[in-house]
Amino acid sequence: MGINVEKQNLDQMAEYQHGSVVSKSLLAKKSGNITLFAFDKGEGLSEHTAPFDAYVQILDGQADITISGNVHTLTAGEMIIMPANEPHALKGVEAFKMLLVMIKSE
Repeated sequence: MGINVEKQNLDQMAEYQHGSVVSKSLLAKKSGNITLFAFDKGEGLSEHTAPFDAYVQILDGQADITISGNVHTLTAGEMIIMPANEPHALKGVEAFKMLLVMIKSE
């Protein structure tokens, strides 16, 4: 996958779809990934763990992000770090878009 060196508008790169979660990989490397998501209201990801720290930035809308049983409500412009190996889940309080950056470590 080549890197696009032209400027892009994140808001236009993933559109909301009714009853769905849309994802678009922006960068995939051995050292980590950057993925753009668009979640419809009420959609989300069920509880899971990941072996990497993950940075989540809300670009639009509002989401509940649960990390180790603690709920954090985030809105556009806010971010949170989901620590490696901690259970986490996401759910759209309203339709929301987020940028997920996973940093892989050895």
